[in-house]
Amino acid sequence: MENVLLLYSGGLDTSCMVPWLRDHYDAQVTTLTLDLGQGGVDAAREKALELGAVDAHVIDAREAFADEYLTRAIRANGLYQDAYPLATALARPLMAEQAVAVANEIGADAVAHGCTGKGNDQVRFEVSLGALAPHLAIIAPIRQWNLDRESEVAYAREHGIPVPPESTYSVDANLWGRSIECGVLEDPFHEPPRDVYEMCVPPEEAPDDPETIELSFEQGLPISLDGVGMPLIDLIASLNERAGRHGVGVVDMTEDRTVGLKSREIYESPAATVLLTAHRDLERFCSTIHENEFKALVDRRWAELVYKGLWHDPVRDSLDAAIASVNATVTGAVRVKLYKGQAIVVGRASDQSIYDHGLATYDEGQTFDQQASEGFIKIWGLPTRVARGRQQRPGTDAASEASLQHAS
Repeated sequence: MENVLLLYSGGLDTSCMVPWLRDHYDAQVTTLTLDLGQGGVDAAREKALELGAVDAHVIDAREAFADEYLTRAIRANGLYQDAYPLATALARPLMAEQAVAVANEIGADAVAHGCTGKGNDQVRFEVSLGALAPHLAIIAPIRQWNLDRESEVAYAREHGIPVPPESTYSVDANLWGRSIECGVLEDPFHEPPRDVYEMCVPPEEAPDDPETIELSFEQGLPISLDGVGMPLIDLIASLNERAGRHGVGVVDMTEDRTVGLKSREIYESPAATVLLTAHRDLERFCSTIHENEFKALVDRRWAELVYKGLWHDPVRDSLDAAIASVNATVTGAVRVKLYKGQAIVVGRASDQSIYDHGLATYDEGQTFDQQASEGFIKIWGLPTRVARGRQQRPGTDAASEASLQHAS
């Protein structure tokens, strides 16, 4: 193997991989770091070159992440198991796409990543890489090492790799949120310490006065905040700051990983929480009952596919088509109150809404024909009445059971 492209974060694991891949495979190592809003990418590039990478690519993928991935997540109300906004899961297929492009450009034989054998990311990377570039070999050094922390630190020092102060947590971050695990968080009964949080203040430390914001959507996508139009990445950045200040966006959950185990995860996602809450409310406002009931099923399946690494499966494209169809009428404004860890919808308006004041009001001028309800109720309840009547027929099990109970 001559050339290996390493997906490089700049942390201890991927830093150890630069000399390890070079020595173990006798290969030239090129690194790839994507800027997804996590910061520190320039320092990562310099570090990779210092460790012996023949080249270190850094790509600003923030706009692509927002415009091609987060837009779909917003329209799909993307939450895994009704809680996790999929921040890390959404980033992985984009990273795989960029890795394939760079690997083909430099003539790499393989792509290496720093995922463990217990996590979801190995699945997300490898399924995407296998779908997009089956000719590329995939190397997962951590699955081969099976090193404990002490052995990894010893290897790093032996190869002149700077060892950062030991972190209590494992963290991944991008525009859409932070994922935090490990340390005391592995005890599901232990309350997360204050130092877990960076984007959100604890609700008890949030301002005592609420803040109300207004979001405008066009065909299911946010286009302005408080009447000011802005690109999605800027809107997300503003909401992360404003909602995070009110403690909005903290998720503490035990989730079912793709590999079968259950893990305790902490997420911070202020902007995602606000946008998904507002979008879901406006979508419900503008859609029929049948669309709303069906869309909930589609959204849940969409989130499961993304979480489990199947972004590039054709069924995700099919779901996206259905999601886009529903969102064609999701245009309007939503007012959201931010207060003590909550994002509460307090108003919505849309020219596309199915809400009809004349039908809904109980005041003078209401247009609903209440007399029509009598016939509707008779037809609606017909199957229930027939089923109940069946139980009373002589000779049926239900009738016999009732007779025995009466006799006793």
